Amino acid sequence: MKPLIIYCLLSLLAIPAFSQYYLRGEIKDEKNNGLPNVKIFIHGAKAIYTSGNAGSFGITINQLYDSLTLSLDGYETRSVKVKTDVWQTIVLKISVTAATKSKPKLISVTKDLKQSSRPSWAASNETYFQLVENDFIKTANYPNTGFSLSVNKASYSNVRRFINGGSLVPPDAVKVEEMVNYFNLHYRQPEEGNIFKLESQLTSCPWDATNQLLFLNVSAKKLNLDKVPPSNFVFLIDVSGSMDMPNRLPLLKAAFQLFVKNLRPQDMVSIVMYGGTVGIWLPPTSGAEKDKISKSIEELEAAGDTPGESAIRAAYKLAESSFIKGGNNRIILATDGDFNVGETSEKALDELVTKQRQTGVYLTCLGVGMGNLKDSKLQTLAKKGNGNYAYLDDIKEAEKVLVKELTQTLYAVANDVFMNVTFNPSMVKEYRLIGFDNKKEALNESTNELEGGEIGSGNSTLAIFQVVPTQQNELSKTSTLADDIATVDLRYTTINDTTTNNLRYNVKSNYQHIDSVDKELKFAAAVTAFALKLKQSPYAKKIDWPLIKSVALSSADETNFLQQEFLMQIYKAQKIYDPGKKKKKKKDGNEE
Repeated sequence: MKPLIIYCLLSLLAIPAFSQYYLRGEIKDEKNNGLPNVKIFIHGAKAIYTSGNAGSFGITINQLYDSLTLSLDGYETRSVKVKTDVWQTIVLKISVTAATKSKPKLISVTKDLKQSSRPSWAASNETYFQLVENDFIKTANYPNTGFSLSVNKASYSNVRRFINGGSLVPPDAVKVEEMVNYFNLHYRQPEEGNIFKLESQLTSCPWDATNQLLFLNVSAKKLNLDKVPPSNFVFLIDVSGSMDMPNRLPLLKAAFQLFVKNLRPQDMVSIVMYGGTVGIWLPPTSGAEKDKISKSIEELEAAGDTPGESAIRAAYKLAESSFIKGGNNRIILATDGDFNVGETSEKALDELVTKQRQTGVYLTCLGVGMGNLKDSKLQTLAKKGNGNYAYLDDIKEAEKVLVKELTQTLYAVANDVFMNVTFNPSMVKEYRLIGFDNKKEALNESTNELEGGEIGSGNSTLAIFQVVPTQQNELSKTSTLADDIATVDLRYTTINDTTTNNLRYNVKSNYQHIDSVDKELKFAAAVTAFALKLKQSPYAKKIDWPLIKSVALSSADETNFLQQEFLMQIYKAQKIYDPGKKKKKKKDGNEE
């Protein structure tokens, strides 16, 4: 009897040592949103866990009291003491550094320079960022300027949509650099082992004889589609009620059908659809099952509201679940951008995608539709998602973006790409960066930093400066002893690497008249003049329609469909912007 009593007493004493408690709770931000992927360090167990998709967690612990340290990029690290049998609700605050990063980012910046603004423009129910054009800068005062590079080309096809519809183009819809780079002009393959090739050309300015144009050309290496790593694509397709029009969901379905034809067996595709609700329409499926993927796309129908925020979260979660290490992991969001459920502002979406891109998943945006296109939202999402943005106005554009330029659109060769240019005051009196205009609200934030963009395989990016030459520069036209015009520093990170690389290039004084340079550069000058005219830029006062047509006709490639189509756009635009006097009628009713 006595041994039994002793055994019972020992058992009771041992219970606390072997007890298990289930620590449960949730981690939220200051807006009461759940925070996924928070690292939870349990001090007693010396173990690390992570919070779930909605910020919730459940952890088995063998003691009643313990301490936790919680950390997440962009938030202040927090340590708390907990009683493990009590539900925990823990709030993390955004760090000061992250708060600064969530502010509007500059596209181009000249050190210490303050810029002016201009009135805004409304276009039906469409939204565009209010842009502020870059001014002429005195080189002696501000020799250094920097700007972000990307492969966005949405502006040209969006502008084309307005012109083909016979209407004026909202000035803020015209992004000069996207108009020029739509054509991928003057591409030069980099040398073996290099990611980029830099070239420059100084030439005359067709619309101002006292100025010159400086072309800076950045060409990215081409990837062989047969040799690129496997891809994990998540199609995030808007099937809300606003998409029930021929130039929206039906166009997107046709576009994705074209895309599917180029999938390889090693590629993976899944579909998240949102319209009323958010759901996984197609789980991760091999590119070898093209019929299955195509059938899923064809069965999509439009209905309901637009829970864009929830859909983005679901797409990232799915992309993470099928993540291919070392592969091309990318969400392709296809929508008119008209989010009306959940977080809908550019700022809120900025913060959401900034957190999600830490997963290593890229975000490409495809915009469609008219009348309620949210261009500003799609620009924000693509920028913050380390991706790019294209606008599909018809099936030909869809084929260009998703078939002909597949690797340019969906396969990056470098991230965080931006260029710094330091001009030589003895050669350049003043300069103006054409395009790469900043959002008005970004200019109001003096603490903002320059944020680079993504560059895709085989892309040619042209940056164009309008410069006022010094007397020495003018003399250099006939001299071989001229100084360099400027120094260029191209900074970037490679894929799956955060190390910053720098490529330096000296801009030589290689002046040639516009009629003597490569025809693709002259064509770029024509597109620039056209864009400035549509933008109603104060710097376009000397640009008229005969000038634009003359430069374009003398440089357009007769065998290039896109360049020939551009010529037609000029004629159409002239009829809209400069219809001329109406023909008078004679008394007999006949026109004179």
